[in-house]
Amino acid sequence: MIGRTTSSLRRQFKSNYKLIKTIFWDFDGVLMDSMSVRNEGFIEVLKSYPTEQVGELMQYHLANGGLSRYVKFRYFFEQILNERITDEEVNRLAQEFSEIMLTKLKDPSLLISDAIDFVKSYHKQHAMHVVSGSDQKELREICAAVGIDQFFITIGGSPTPKTQLVKDVLNQYGYSNQNCVLIGDSVNDFDAAQINGVRFFGYNNVKLKGLGEDYIEKFSAFDIR
Repeated sequence: MIGRTTSSLRRQFKSNYKLIKTIFWDFDGVLMDSMSVRNEGFIEVLKSYPTEQVGELMQYHLANGGLSRYVKFRYFFEQILNERITDEEVNRLAQEFSEIMLTKLKDPSLLISDAIDFVKSYHKQHAMHVVSGSDQKELREICAAVGIDQFFITIGGSPTPKTQLVKDVLNQYGYSNQNCVLIGDSVNDFDAAQINGVRFFGYNNVKLKGLGEDYIEKFSAFDIR
């Protein structure tokens, strides 16, 4: 798969993937260019803690883009600071983080037009669902604010893990695994696809080339009708 040309990707997508009926979308880094804002959010919420330890969290955060903030805050305290933290405290930090996100991410200019144009073109022919590590309530509010909520049957997020989100949608709608693909930009997205037996296409992260069935360079090159 590494080194395929755009034209060969397009031919394979059209021939081998024409049975795809359902698309699971990651959000951050796939539908919205929001990662730098997310980075700022963690730094702001944890500004009272030592810079070195916050830096360790940022490395973990960047390596695990598909994990929720709940997991990351708990990791920060339990694995980096070696301190216990209650669910209530994790929720408080997550809420503070969400308030920052809602002030910064309701911005249509942050949408990734390459992916969004594809969604707009094919959402009537293909069932589309968002499965994200971002907070579900926050995510739904952002999608509504930037006018893309109408394109997705469901918009799911944390604290439910992404693996469970995919499983729940598969069960609720009775989708066949072989007719589904998850498109994401992190290894956690790949893991969620693998665990649920659905296909995986990497996007917007060249480190994912070679994982899953394909790597999407540009959605504008594809026609899946």
